[in-house]
Amino acid sequence: MSTSMGGGAADKGKGGAAGKKNGGAAGKESGAAGAGKGQRSRAGSGASAVGPPVADAGVPPLTGGRAGTYVLLLVTGVLVAFAGTLVQAAWFPGGLLLALAGVGGLFYGGGRATGTPAGVLVPGAAWLVTVFLLLGDVRPEGDFLFGAGLGSYIFLLGGILVAVICATAAQMRVAGVRYGRVGG
Repeated sequence: MSTSMGGGAADKGKGGAAGKKNGGAAGKESGAAGAGKGQRSRAGSGASAVGPPVADAGVPPLTGGRAGTYVLLLVTGVLVAFAGTLVQAAWFPGGLLLALAGVGGLFYGGGRATGTPAGVLVPGAAWLVTVFLLLGDVRPEGDFLFGAGLGSYIFLLGGILVAVICATAAQMRVAGVRYGRVGG
């Protein structure tokens, strides 16, 4: 059966006559699909299944330069996690804001540089793993990098929130979603 307008000539004769003659469920389905009269069947998409594959225009292919950018973002995510860990506790309100601004700049810049959500997710995963490793690392002498204070928790949860926001924005850019009113 053809998925173009109304089906093929063989489909019209077989489907229309069989649908009226049999009266069964199978006859009705084939009658509706091949009924013709210039209408499309609901099951068909109207496009031919044969043809060249269509590449996804939203996600660019992984090249050597893009892979190098991801590695650079991974290393930068680890470095920003170390720097943010030290800065957020040093000068409490200003250091925390500076650390979160650094995290936001890394995630937003990674998403803009690569043009994909992976540009946010790669440094975000490196940052998160590094922060959790630093959070759980307690030396035998009792030294640790994260204190049990409000600033440490705000840095951890704020960094995760910034990563989610930046990844969502990057996904919307890839999908081509325009900003503004919906349905207006």
